[in-house]
Amino acid sequence: MSKPGLLVLYGSQTGTAQDTAQRVLRQAKRRWLQVRVLPLDSYNVSPLVVFVCATSGQGEAPDNMKNFWRFLFKKSLPVGSLSRLDCAVLGLGDSSYPKFNFVAKKLQKRLVQLGARVLLPVGLVDDQHDLGPDAVIDPWLSSFWEEVLLLYPSVADVAPLREDEPLPPTYMFHFLDDVKEEVDHRLRSTEQTVPSASQAFPARLVSNRRVSDVSHFQEVRHIEFDITGSNIQFGAGDVVSMRPCNAPEDGRQLCQLLGLDPEARFTLRATDSTAVPARLPQPCTVRHLVESYLDIGAVPRRSFFELLSTFATNELEREKLVEFSSAAGQAELHSYCNQLRRTALEVLADFPNTTAELKVDYLLDLFPEIQPRSFSIASSLQVHPNRLQILVAVVCYKTKLFKPRRGLCSSWLSSLDPEQGEVRVPLWVKKGSLKFPKEQDTPVIMVGPGTGVAPFRAALQERTAEGKTANVLFFGCRSQSKDFYFRSEWEEMTEAGHLTLFTAFSRDQEEKVYVQHRVTENSALLWDLIVNQRGCFYIAGNAKQMPASVSDALRGVFQQEGGVSSEEAEQMLVAMERGGTTPERDVVLSDTCRL
Repeated sequence: MSKPGLLVLYGSQTGTAQDTAQRVLRQAKRRWLQVRVLPLDSYNVSPLVVFVCATSGQGEAPDNMKNFWRFLFKKSLPVGSLSRLDCAVLGLGDSSYPKFNFVAKKLQKRLVQLGARVLLPVGLVDDQHDLGPDAVIDPWLSSFWEEVLLLYPSVADVAPLREDEPLPPTYMFHFLDDVKEEVDHRLRSTEQTVPSASQAFPARLVSNRRVSDVSHFQEVRHIEFDITGSNIQFGAGDVVSMRPCNAPEDGRQLCQLLGLDPEARFTLRATDSTAVPARLPQPCTVRHLVESYLDIGAVPRRSFFELLSTFATNELEREKLVEFSSAAGQAELHSYCNQLRRTALEVLADFPNTTAELKVDYLLDLFPEIQPRSFSIASSLQVHPNRLQILVAVVCYKTKLFKPRRGLCSSWLSSLDPEQGEVRVPLWVKKGSLKFPKEQDTPVIMVGPGTGVAPFRAALQERTAEGKTANVLFFGCRSQSKDFYFRSEWEEMTEAGHLTLFTAFSRDQEEKVYVQHRVTENSALLWDLIVNQRGCFYIAGNAKQMPASVSDALRGVFQQEGGVSSEEAEQMLVAMERGGTTPERDVVLSDTCRL
């Protein structure tokens, strides 16, 4: 039997599944297999397929596999339509979410229904594992290759490439000696289209102001963009996405470490059938590459150390890099990198001899592409035409490292100043998971502490403009004087009879008060709105503790006001989440503000 062609398909929202798919590709290449890696929406026929898919939000398929997802679950597909397919499914998830690895589990079940031969049980990677994703990925991949060898004995006929030998780079750099040297410029369509990830709209930054008090530990900014002429339409609950840039000083440091001229221009040529990245202009400057494309500020994954170790000539550095690359060294790697949030750029500085040996052709193999960040839209077009607003908490914290850790996107956004000249931010809008009722009289209850209130501001602006006044907001923050976002707007809506507002300021009194306490205190009102008036209940904010506490408070409301048992209260809550006994479901937003 001849060697199979392997197709690795990934569904990725943040880049982790894509990185894992690339790891499968490298292992396949070391076994001399013909292999391709594609997003799931680019699916085509192949006899051997590995599916690597993340679960985003509340059990949702990532954006780049939604077309595939809809196709796969068509009722018209015959039962045996995938009978010639050998496959394996690896899911990436987080067990702190209720629908842990929901997409991978559902995918494997559907593949079996359609007649595919699944080579091994679905791999359920858990981001909460003490040793990270590799604790599941490593043994799962070992089992996968064992099954491939049994199924295709010819794969074992040739010895695999040694781990200490680098694979050929995916791209070759061609530096242009003459700035006038002719190159092929890509044709870009001038047709007016709706902006997307592949064709973002350069929105003008209108304002960028701090809305938390200067004495408050958390810097929070209210940012507004002008989207005139963009064709962008959005409603309450939708999200805006953008790709941040690295700090210029970090880009300069990388150039110094690698001995690169930031102003040097180059073109890329793929060494195989891989397409040249569409986001990189041809030609491109080194400065653009290191500031706008390579994610040099991310905490590096194990694959980073695997590749870096192949260039090490210094014995001490090589030993440490090999240890970090090994299964046995993952606890050590976690202590060195993940625990301290050490960046890829800082790692290169820690291994100067190896970094000096690194070939520029491998930069795109070493560093992942900067991934988009998404934010809940905090405004309505009905109130602010041609404008889009967001509320951003700037991430900054300390570890044992000297330099504070900063969120890439939030720090980049906070640094943009429209008063220093025109600033353009390429962005696009996606549908969010929050869906608000169209009925005029349906009550809406929203729980949004901190920056979680952003999508509810959009909803309240939209609903009040449409004359919908059955609105209840539970807002929580630390202090009434320091982080009470949009206070004047809430007070105006309340005075106009468009909003019932409940606040919880956790640090303004000796005993801490949170939104869940206000939910319990207003149990009679909530019972009437949810059960008698069939209202819709929404939660937005921290995905770890707050929603669970609010859900517990809701169970208490059902028991106290409805006289039901704890089991019946739980059933009512489950029905809400599924959209059963109420028009909408209890929605927990957690991924709309990735910083």
